[in-house]
Amino acid sequence: MILVALDGRSAAGKSTLADTLARDTGALVFHMDDYFLPRDLHKPGIAGNMDLTRFRQEVLEPLRAGITVTTRRFDCSAQRPGPEETLEPADLVIVEGAYSLHPLLRDFYDFRVFLDIDPETQKARLLQRGGPDKTRQFEEIWIPREEAYLQACGIRELCDMILEA
Repeated sequence: MILVALDGRSAAGKSTLADTLARDTGALVFHMDDYFLPRDLHKPGIAGNMDLTRFRQEVLEPLRAGITVTTRRFDCSAQRPGPEETLEPADLVIVEGAYSLHPLLRDFYDFRVFLDIDPETQKARLLQRGGPDKTRQFEEIWIPREEAYLQACGIRELCDMILEA
């Protein structure tokens, strides 16, 4: 099994690349957006909205052990993990999303990819994806948090490949 991380900036194409690779290769894909913490458990600091410990225990540790993954994807509307899913490891497993290369997780991967995007293209994609209100939320909350993570953890520098949007 080859385990690949796709990390990078919002709207850089992480999900699109992961979904394309899955379609073309049969890869198993995990999305970091499925491992949020409930709002009332958010913590200050880097990745304070993410349940990285649960992701590590439910997904990365079983994958590395070569055993079945039993996981629960976060249900944003219910603000809790959803029902259990059982997934078998594949020859290629892709983890996509911001915080996939957080120090708690980064040593599990065989290959690390950083997806970058210039601010103008990022804004255009965010506007297309979610409209002005959602884009403003990204600009005021999520992008600054992601940038703090990318800088503090040296994410771009530790990657094996950098792709520009």
